[in-house]
Amino acid sequence: MSRHVLVSMMLAMGLASVATASLADDVKLKTPETAFSGKLRPDILGMSTESNAESARAVFDSLLRGRTDTQTDIQQQKSGDGTGYVAALNFSLPAGPKQNGEMLSASFSSPASANRAYFVARNLTFAQDQQPSKADMIKEIMGKYGVPTIVGDQHLYYIYRKGSIMSVGGKYKEATALEAIDKPLDPRAAVKLNGDTVRGSCVAVVKRAQTKAKDPSAMLAEAKGANCDGVLSVQLVPGTPTDRVGIAQFTLLDVKQLISAAAIDSAALAGGQGESAMPKGSAPKL
Repeated sequence: MSRHVLVSMMLAMGLASVATASLADDVKLKTPETAFSGKLRPDILGMSTESNAESARAVFDSLLRGRTDTQTDIQQQKSGDGTGYVAALNFSLPAGPKQNGEMLSASFSSPASANRAYFVARNLTFAQDQQPSKADMIKEIMGKYGVPTIVGDQHLYYIYRKGSIMSVGGKYKEATALEAIDKPLDPRAAVKLNGDTVRGSCVAVVKRAQTKAKDPSAMLAEAKGANCDGVLSVQLVPGTPTDRVGIAQFTLLDVKQLISAAAIDSAALAGGQGESAMPKGSAPKL
């Protein structure tokens, strides 16, 4: 074999290796699409769907620092290349006669899709002598998140589609939201919310999100059937007396990011399997 041919072959092999590495890097560095952008990027205690597992854990640790009665559950999984990563975080602080209870949880995609949080939840159980009024809670919620899409059934729902909070015609003020919070959801508003789509209700999806958060495949199936890109739900369970709040439950679900991250993760897994199937031999020393 001539020296010219040998050099050409080695150069071609080198370029092929670079191309393969670049393709792998492209898969690993992809950021999933999200329902939220700009100022319309809701967060729970500073955790948004831009947060990764590391930054979310820092928030959890800071909030519960110094407490000896907390319970921590850090769930890890392995990505396609065998690398371990944090898939879910669950922290809890039990309620007591003079102490509010707190539960925080978040679920994350794999490193291939930036290990982003697609689900964040916070449950607050107020001690009886520390229960806030519903009026104050609604004021705080609307002050932070804006005007909700629909209110009722103990919930304020913020439904996001195409980068904005959806409106179904009712422009809630704090007083009208307070009046509606414990009434059934307006069926006419629900029909407007679904529009002409035949996809599932985002209200139903977010209601089931907390129970299905530990099952990513079930969450993904729900997300694919949802008629929105994202949803923030705040539930205010009546306390004693009923104008007080006994439990406040915050749920943030980035439907669009969950679906996008799943596609990226699947492609990365397939790419990793393809690479592992390739011969591992190298050129001999010449």
